[in-house]
Amino acid sequence: MTSAQLEIQMIASFVAVACAIPGTFLVLRKMALISDAISHSILPGIVIGFFITQDLSSPINILLAALSGVITVILVEFIQKTRLVKEDTAIGLVFPALFSIGVIMIAQNANDVHLDVDAVLLGELAFAPFDRWILGTTDLGPKSLWVIGIILLFTITLLITFFKELKVSTFDVGLASALGFSPVVLHYGLMSVASITTVGAFDAVGAILVVALMIAPAATAYLLTTDLKKMLVLACVFGVFSAVMGYWIAHWLDASISGSMTTVLGLVFLGVYLFAPDKGLFSVLYRQRQQQTEVSLLVFLLHLQNHTETSERHRNHLQEHINWGSVKSEKVLKLALDNNMISVDNEVISLTEKGYNFTTGALEYITMNKTSELENIKEDFFLFRG
Repeated sequence: MTSAQLEIQMIASFVAVACAIPGTFLVLRKMALISDAISHSILPGIVIGFFITQDLSSPINILLAALSGVITVILVEFIQKTRLVKEDTAIGLVFPALFSIGVIMIAQNANDVHLDVDAVLLGELAFAPFDRWILGTTDLGPKSLWVIGIILLFTITLLITFFKELKVSTFDVGLASALGFSPVVLHYGLMSVASITTVGAFDAVGAILVVALMIAPAATAYLLTTDLKKMLVLACVFGVFSAVMGYWIAHWLDASISGSMTTVLGLVFLGVYLFAPDKGLFSVLYRQRQQQTEVSLLVFLLHLQNHTETSERHRNHLQEHINWGSVKSEKVLKLALDNNMISVDNEVISLTEKGYNFTTGALEYITMNKTSELENIKEDFFLFRG
């Protein structure tokens, strides 16, 4: 592994962690689309900063881009508060307008410099090691690594300092206000950090990968845990893994580094989306099928309670009269037998004492809706596993 390869992976990993932290809170606040808006609408701030400084790495660029991102959020919220359009529509109105302004400014005034639309959208990590910070005769490494490293340190410091406030304001704005926190200040602080992170990674990785690294790892972690600290850690891990793996896939295929990283992010999310233990698609489908079986069980138990005739309680009755298939009938019977709800004697089914008590309680809840019995019945009604 060459030093350039190592530097590229370090830059990508730093960007991944720096994006994952604000991205986690954006996902939890249901503001994922705002990251896409910020990543595009900061372009006018970058262009204006470049016109002033003639340097893409100037801190003034970061400040103006962050200001542009905050202005985007303010405009989106202003349009949304009119209640004439929803938030997604407001975002769709604001960021294309600001992005287009930036593109026009580039086309008119910056055609002959390294500030073009392709670089803005896609970035090119392969070139990052060539833009180095030389202090005297000392080579301190790529400028991008220093810029994103400082931003990452700043972000982690803010996270540790204001973690409690961010957590409370994210999940309960009213409680945050009651405790003396300012949700507005925290909100715009988070938007500012997202804007600064975006512009810090802008030149190296481009707008598309910034959005992917800000949202995909956080969304993936969200499917695996309900603990905020674990979600932050998992988001950072997924981001770094995708960045490193994406680089090597691009190296082996001689493909776009940013494109490969984004593809890995998508594949990681897809894998978790399908196979996550609690929120994965297959787990959800399994629980739905299980709940259907349990509802069928309750229907059958209620049927047994309301009929004393032997013909109505015969095993074959499930298929002949209730019109259940053989597979479904056996599943329902097995669930009832495994949980000691019924007994079978000469193919005739009878309720056990446990089955009678359960059915009576469920029927009482359904017909009378006794709130005092809600929790106990819910535990047996849909989550019944015996």
